[in-house]
Amino acid sequence: MSGIERPRRLRRTPALRRLVAETSLEPRHLVLPMFLADGLSEPREIGSMPGVFQHSPDSLRKAAVEAAKAGVGGLMLFGVPKPEDKDPEGSQAAAPEGILNRGLRALAAEVGDATVVMADTCLDEFTDHGHCGVLDAAGAVDNDATLLRYVEMALAQAEAGADLLGTSGMMDGQVGAIREALDGAGRTDTAILAYAAKYASAFYGPFREAVASSLQGDRRTYQQDAANRRESIHELDLDLEQGADIVMVKPAMAYLDILRDVADRSPVPVAAYQISGEYSMITAAAERGWIDRRAAILESLTGIRRAGADIVLTYWATEAARWLCRS
Repeated sequence: MSGIERPRRLRRTPALRRLVAETSLEPRHLVLPMFLADGLSEPREIGSMPGVFQHSPDSLRKAAVEAAKAGVGGLMLFGVPKPEDKDPEGSQAAAPEGILNRGLRALAAEVGDATVVMADTCLDEFTDHGHCGVLDAAGAVDNDATLLRYVEMALAQAEAGADLLGTSGMMDGQVGAIREALDGAGRTDTAILAYAAKYASAFYGPFREAVASSLQGDRRTYQQDAANRRESIHELDLDLEQGADIVMVKPAMAYLDILRDVADRSPVPVAAYQISGEYSMITAAAERGWIDRRAAILESLTGIRRAGADIVLTYWATEAARWLCRS
């Protein structure tokens, strides 16, 4: 056997494999989603997401410091209000003393410029019906009325210290409305992470527990249909035209083709969210001894990076960052 190609030469040792690796995974690529629940004095583990917690103020600050020390690129904060503080308008979302804005101030004060503080700019945690916007008389989400609430929420989050606003509600025109409001208020430095392609997914289930969702029905009238691919590029182009600084694909695992399409087209950084269902599946399989936990986590994150993500939101951000620092 002479004259044949031998690609295996470059796989022979760990050093050779490291030398020619096409995709890198570094702590700076990772963002840690975090949940701050109102009324907690101690962190509370989320049953369907073992190892992930609803935080108290103290445990949030501690976990944020740990993430920053590990080199994690950012922290994405979700607020979990008390049930009695939810209403049809999601009014606590914009309240300066609402749980999310209190948490953003705490994070900004605790980590400073050591990592990027990000806010979930969506109403679903704060509405008593669990939808991402306000409802009209017929019970449908009112797109344009919701934009007014998003603007209020965005301004409050910027005031609280958020560096990046995560526009996750999938309302038409949300990026443009928020950008215009931020600029008009002198918040020209506050950036927007646009959820450009967010699909109605069965893999969000554990997240609903994490945020104590009150959802009635589903979100298929505003989140994208899993059958559609070209639509994501249309959504991407609209968000870019409206001023998105970073764009996101969510979920990651079942939508790597969409992620590749978006990465090939986008002139701005691209993020992907490894969502709760992805976390829980790997965790459950590892608990049963069916897969190697660490290897599966790192492989899944590398796969998301390989598909085109510059940034990966993952509940393993801190843990994976520590592994990467030691490797």
